[in-house]
Amino acid sequence: MRESTTAARAVPAVQPTHADAPATAATEGTPTAPTPHPPTEAALPAETTPGATSRGVAPPPHAPTQAGVPAPAAQAAPAPAATSHENAATPQEPTPREPTPATDQPRPVPGPPAVSEAPVRAQATPAEASADSIPAGDTPPTPTAAPSNQAAADQETADHEAADHEAADETAADQEGADEEAAAPEAGTERREARPADPEQALAAVRWRLHPETLREEAPEPAALREIRDGLTAKLGTTLDNRSRARLLSLRSVASRILGELDDSLADARLALTYAEATGELRRTALARARLAEVLRWRGEHAEADRLFAEANSPELPDRLRAVLHEHAGRSCYDQGRLTEACLHFERALDLRQGEDGELNARTTLALDAVAERAATGGFGPKPRSREALLGGERHPVPTFDEEQELWGYADAEGELVIAHGYAEVQPFREGLAWVRRPEASRWALIDTTGAALIEANNGYRAVGSFSEGLSWVSMDGKGRWMAVDSTNIVRIPPGYEDVRPFRGGLAAVRQNGGWGAVDRTGQVVVPTRYHGLTTALADGRHVDGFTEDGLAVVELAGRRGVVDRTGRVVVAPAYPSLVVHPVAFLVGDEAGRWGALDRRGDLLIDLVHRGRGAVVAEIDRLLADTSPVL
Repeated sequence: MRESTTAARAVPAVQPTHADAPATAATEGTPTAPTPHPPTEAALPAETTPGATSRGVAPPPHAPTQAGVPAPAAQAAPAPAATSHENAATPQEPTPREPTPATDQPRPVPGPPAVSEAPVRAQATPAEASADSIPAGDTPPTPTAAPSNQAAADQETADHEAADHEAADETAADQEGADEEAAAPEAGTERREARPADPEQALAAVRWRLHPETLREEAPEPAALREIRDGLTAKLGTTLDNRSRARLLSLRSVASRILGELDDSLADARLALTYAEATGELRRTALARARLAEVLRWRGEHAEADRLFAEANSPELPDRLRAVLHEHAGRSCYDQGRLTEACLHFERALDLRQGEDGELNARTTLALDAVAERAATGGFGPKPRSREALLGGERHPVPTFDEEQELWGYADAEGELVIAHGYAEVQPFREGLAWVRRPEASRWALIDTTGAALIEANNGYRAVGSFSEGLSWVSMDGKGRWMAVDSTNIVRIPPGYEDVRPFRGGLAAVRQNGGWGAVDRTGQVVVPTRYHGLTTALADGRHVDGFTEDGLAVVELAGRRGVVDRTGRVVVAPAYPSLVVHPVAFLVGDEAGRWGALDRRGDLLIDLVHRGRGAVVAEIDRLLADTSPVL
């Protein structure tokens, strides 16, 4: 508890910015070319105990205009002191950090690394760009060269004191967003005596201690952490965009959590998530969810915490961020005595980093020691839960086939028949609904989980698609003229499409007059149907029909591939024979089979000189400023 309290602070309402709709240009985890200043952005780890007071923040004068997003009122909630996962996946330029001797503290927990949210144009060759990556424990050289472009020079001037913004951000919103890319101090080093002036950078420099029994972070200097939190509060009073509010509120939540002021921390974390969701950016939202989950974990509200960790951990995020999400989810399971499940999370975290993260290895060793000690007296607890169970979704019946009758029915999770065998064809349940066809019928009917018919076969649908986001594509002739209906059989999108894909993130890929594009749930054409293909290849080998969770889709035109965002804006013109969406970049290949990379703005990051994608991915990893993001 603080010794004194101040007036409750009012935080400005969520407002839309040009960067809030498309998740393209300025996103966390974007590789950047070398520039002469250090990364910034603290991360999330923190723990707290209830009992917090509010701080005063002067709201900047602006009108809330974000449709459908609640305007937050006055609140009292501190922000957690920790590092930013957003920053974990962004290659950054060399930063003039001071060398710090190895600490003698037992099992130090690294400060939160930072990720750069705005992509920076490649200014150098791949060899030069790789200089951005400084191995943990090394002292980065102090850069002397001037910025390579005016954007970098402007940014260096504006952010000289913090020295934590990325270069080449051409808009004010991107420049503010770059604050969040705070780099954590090198692993195995001791805290500097002189803290950075910028509170985000100062928070990133804190060396957390992990308690060997509670697996919670502890602040080595609570008074210094309070000063940092006050600095975040002051900075928050001047922010005007949703990105910065989300970042600063969640960081202040981290600080409050570690200081034990869980009420303030919870209020900040919830509001931060509101702002993050308004940006529509995957990494920012994932970080906000994870930081909120940590507060809830410390408060003992494990059901919601576990759900948020599961929601945050998307396969489209960078591996190093996913590893930390698994690590913290494992700690939550440890708190509950779910030790087998905790071990699975810790194992997954280590697998994702493939033993390359020494700090993660050390923290995991400490956590496994705690698990072993607890298991020796109380066992390993209940069996692990599925992702579906964590997300709180209903477990729907699954199709089952009777070989004697040669008919389909549905059984529950225990194998008990809940919908009798009576169908020639069935589809799996999606959103509690399934299309089925009886042997005597040529058309499909829609049933719920009890087997009751919601749409009868006499409506004439010869072809149907599973429900997704409340809509299903159906066709009367089974060949084309697809239209979208809801569960009450109301037509939401009129017929007229030759081919369609399920809705994903509010958009669905459609083909009309031979060309592919995309429509929203009202039928409004968002991406013109002018492309020869709209299928997105991901770096992990998966393909998605349409858009990624970040709102990006790969389009094809005359055998060349490019990228559009969820507003239909062309991010990368169709110019490459091969293009793959990486969590922080775009991998591109030419006719000769050589590969390189573009940043999330579509600018060249790595020259097309590599003979395989793997080498490009390795190069991007070397560009990443941080190796161990902390929640």
